[in-house]
Amino acid sequence: MPGVFQLSPDELLREASRAHGLGVPAVLLFGIPASKDAKASGAYARDGIVQQTVRLLKKEIPELIVITDVCLCEYMSHGHCGLVQRDGTGARILNDPTLKLLARTASSHVEAGADIVAPSDMMDGRVRAIRQALDQSGFTDAPIMSYAAKFASAFYGPFREAAESAPGFGDRRSYQMNPANAVEALREVAMDIQEGADIVMVKPALAYLDVLHRVKMEFGYPTAAYAVSAEYSMIKAASAKGWIDEPAVTLESLLSMRRAGADIVITYAAKEAAQWLKESRA
Repeated sequence: MPGVFQLSPDELLREASRAHGLGVPAVLLFGIPASKDAKASGAYARDGIVQQTVRLLKKEIPELIVITDVCLCEYMSHGHCGLVQRDGTGARILNDPTLKLLARTASSHVEAGADIVAPSDMMDGRVRAIRQALDQSGFTDAPIMSYAAKFASAFYGPFREAAESAPGFGDRRSYQMNPANAVEALREVAMDIQEGADIVMVKPALAYLDVLHRVKMEFGYPTAAYAVSAEYSMIKAASAKGWIDEPAVTLESLLSMRRAGADIVITYAAKEAAQWLKESRA
């Protein structure tokens, strides 16, 4: 992913400051721990990499909106998004025990100062579990941005390499959504709203604009679109070959997400897009 790097907290502070100075209002944090285990201990550690970084960002750039990705895959030694039980017949994700760890992770992020938590794991019932945990801890006003319609997509490849989060065995099709099933996406969004989500997300964005539009029209809820790693990387690669106009294609693709109904657009090109928009207005 050209221009995208793993950053230490001090480096991230400099990057976030530059982005905020260009007009980017928020950042979404993913953590990569120094060590991983089968219980994702680094995800909910008080001194975890995300928790440290949240405290630093809110101290130094208090007006920046800090969103944290709530998942366990980056912290798991096996790379799956939940606890795994393995036996002679294979492996399965333990949904309900995983909810406790996700809720604990989200609470630790908000305690550190996160403005919004964004569960991306796709375990059943995780929004309710997180909402209850936040409420019980006194964080009743902390918003949840749910990865409500997250598809088992081939467009995640560059991110999984960058975040060192590819599954060590199997795949994620048992808990992420079938790309062919748009009706299921609407059911998942409805359930997350019922469980307490404040913002719902469609991921990926560009290949699922139809789903994005249907979600916005059906529910009218604040809706986010995630322009994922392959969307970003393909534009970068084509631009490097001289085949396309990178600023024009990037901005047109992001505009299509807004046109389809996105209130929030998450993109790896945020800093560049903000610069290009500033230049076009000038």
